[in-house]
Amino acid sequence: MRTSINTLPSQYRTLTRSRLTASQIQRHKASLPKNFSDYESIKHDFNPQIPEYFNFARDVMDKWAEKEKVGQRAATPALWWVNDRKQEIQWSFEELGFHSRKLANVLSGLCQLNMRDRLFLILPRIPEWWLVNIACLRTGTVLLPGTSQLTARDILHRLQTSGAKCIITDESIAPLVEDVASQCPSLQSKILVSNRNRDGWRNLGDLMNNVASDHECVETRSDDPMTIFFTSGTTGLPKMTQHSHCSYGIGLTVNGRYWLDLTDQDVLWNTSDTGWAKSAWSSVYAPWIQGACVFIHHMPRFDSSTVLTTLSSYPISTFCTAPTAYRMLVQEDVAKYKFKSLQHCLCAGEPINPEVMKKWREATGLDIYEGYGQTETVLVAATFKGMKIKPGSFGKASPAYDVQVVDDDGAVLPRGEEGNLAIRVKPLKPFSLFTEYTGDPVKTEECYRGDFYLTGDRGVMDEDGYLWFVGRADDVILSAGYRIGPFEVENALIEHEAVAESAVVGSPDPIRGEVVKAFVVLTPEYRSHDKEQLVKDLKTHVKKMTSPYKYPRKVEFVEQLPKTISGKIRRVELRKREWGQI
Repeated sequence: MRTSINTLPSQYRTLTRSRLTASQIQRHKASLPKNFSDYESIKHDFNPQIPEYFNFARDVMDKWAEKEKVGQRAATPALWWVNDRKQEIQWSFEELGFHSRKLANVLSGLCQLNMRDRLFLILPRIPEWWLVNIACLRTGTVLLPGTSQLTARDILHRLQTSGAKCIITDESIAPLVEDVASQCPSLQSKILVSNRNRDGWRNLGDLMNNVASDHECVETRSDDPMTIFFTSGTTGLPKMTQHSHCSYGIGLTVNGRYWLDLTDQDVLWNTSDTGWAKSAWSSVYAPWIQGACVFIHHMPRFDSSTVLTTLSSYPISTFCTAPTAYRMLVQEDVAKYKFKSLQHCLCAGEPINPEVMKKWREATGLDIYEGYGQTETVLVAATFKGMKIKPGSFGKASPAYDVQVVDDDGAVLPRGEEGNLAIRVKPLKPFSLFTEYTGDPVKTEECYRGDFYLTGDRGVMDEDGYLWFVGRADDVILSAGYRIGPFEVENALIEHEAVAESAVVGSPDPIRGEVVKAFVVLTPEYRSHDKEQLVKDLKTHVKKMTSPYKYPRKVEFVEQLPKTISGKIRRVELRKREWGQI
């Protein structure tokens, strides 16, 4: 029913341990590509043309609406939203156009926002978030998404740094905005998404009820600024990462057509938080480039059983979530669920453990296809359908970029040698790379070395061109002259049946400088076991699974690991704790 708005060798090993019985193991379902034949064909076919003017709302969204009217698109909604209270909204591309044009009139008329003015958006996974995204495209307003987990101090920094003229949020964030608004002279409009009114705020529903539904989309150049994401490093304040209308609006074709392999008959569920670039990737641009349906289940918090029930209850063909979520899901009895429509599973955001991939495949019959990218990029590398999956590797370079492993001076390293994961930017900078760190030319310049943009990640490229993640450049542990990547140690740990998940960081040591320390969350059946014996068992296990010098000399059992709202483990927080920096 439709409704309106209201190093390397040990990573190649074969994994053998599993908690599933033979009767629970699902037959593997080969996932054949729909939009290409093989990896080589992707590299050959991907050659996007960048026009002088481009606007995603006009040139993509409205074109799909026209196809709907003449029956040239599958009869799936463009947006399908549900929540835990059994409420549901389905909108076609035409209906998205209707509502987003009204909202565009609110922005350009009542709020008097001009092209390139900035709007700060903090909303959870509710339909209005998608409408604001499209409306900003129609008006040329630069969108700055933020997560609902921001504090008043975070909001103050973002409003002051960006000079945003408008903020749209809900009742949970409004008091925080009110605490800092007097310190933000550029802020002119505060819009509330709520069924109730609030002093000092304009109500979005009321505003939209009093404007016309006709709106003419502005002319935006392909290289005009479209969106800015605040991205955090391990030091300093968050940087403003700016993308153009073409870098995401056209660049994310590589994600939608090839990695996600979507058509207009697909229903994609991506679980990313609305404050992060992955939501723009897989909940806006990539699926709608392909005319696919964006599915959203608005949950107050991630719940494994709810996710599995949703996958088995709705015709979701494509599922993308964080590795942390898969780690939680495989702790459930996944085999008891029947996923009749599910065909393609993917992950991104951080490396996924091979053991988790194996368990998911045994329970569902489906492989997990890993993708790697950053806020500053589109898809950098991935495993695509039809490729051999090497557990522990995130695949081969995306056709959007020439990806190499380079040293600190920007020289390409031989295959098998660890270095900086990098993207070639000379003689031509890829159009799908971010424009700049807005207002910070020094930080922008620091990203480049020689002919390359440095991602800040360390990795290895093997003889077949597959890329292997070692760790963030600042995550690598230097112990007694050895370089140790945390991910390989974590992979070894999670293969032990006592380990639900783990995080590995360097810990200070007077002899070795630093040593490997593992923070371990135990599975329920091992929480009552003798901890001293478990520490010995885990150390012995890691020594057997990887090079002995990498084993964790320190082990601490914890109830949970610190994570970002998108589910990434915050190793930086653990590392600072170890080194007495917090």
